[in-house]
Amino acid sequence: MSGRIRSRFLRHNVQILAILLLPSLAAPAQAADASNWDRDAHSAVRLIGASMAEGGKGAYRVGIEVSLDKGWKTYWRYPGDSGVPPRFAFDRSENLKAAEVKFPAPLRFSDGSGQSIGYKDHVIFPLAIEPKDAKRPVTLRLDMEYAVCEKLCIPAQAKLELVLSKARTEHDSAVTTAERQVPQPRALGANPGLSIVAVKREAPDRVAVDMVVPNGAKVDLFAEGPSPAWALPLPEPVADAPAGLTRFAITLDGLPPNETADGATLTLTAVAGGTAVEVRHRLDLPKP
Repeated sequence: MSGRIRSRFLRHNVQILAILLLPSLAAPAQAADASNWDRDAHSAVRLIGASMAEGGKGAYRVGIEVSLDKGWKTYWRYPGDSGVPPRFAFDRSENLKAAEVKFPAPLRFSDGSGQSIGYKDHVIFPLAIEPKDAKRPVTLRLDMEYAVCEKLCIPAQAKLELVLSKARTEHDSAVTTAERQVPQPRALGANPGLSIVAVKREAPDRVAVDMVVPNGAKVDLFAEGPSPAWALPLPEPVADAPAGLTRFAITLDGLPPNETADGATLTLTAVAGGTAVEVRHRLDLPKP
């Protein structure tokens, strides 16, 4: 084959290949079960999809899965004495009306810098995703900022993308388990199972919280103020509980300047034996 003929033959095949590739390059992204892992300092994050809620007529169900290296931790929405809560931004998404991030029940950690609240090894944050147009797919794009800590804390970030599907996926069970670990809203008072039954303002700077804890399970309590500017210390167990109850005391310290606890609403999260409940309570004036 002469050089001129060979050149014409190669140009012809390149043109054919370009035509064949053009539809695939122009095609929109296809739905998948999970995004790729985005790895940063001692951690990795990905999005995992699950079947749609309410038989395909409700919200999309998604999980933000975080894998941590051994010995490292990350933080809850309120990190405690130290740490940084995760931040989630979905601005780059397509056909997204609303995204609700839910936080599974956390753990308490104690170290030289105080006590912090968060997760170790692995955590999935469940998401409920509402589309603008239910007839069109949602392309979920997440920009996440978080911190991981061992002895020192290191900032980390992830950029993730997933085209959501209504179909059942291999991650359904994992997302369902994470959803069940989210503290359930409860009213103050006796309820079946784990319950916060009383909140008493015993002094200007002290609140007692009484709980019913089934089967003598190990219990922990977390307290949040009405805004992220509040930095309440972690509640501590005390021994003066009435018979059959478990009591924690909250010190009303770490309030923002010029704010008072009088009339403030606290969010109380109790965790015991794989169950977690959440109670919102408005503080009364301290007893005279």
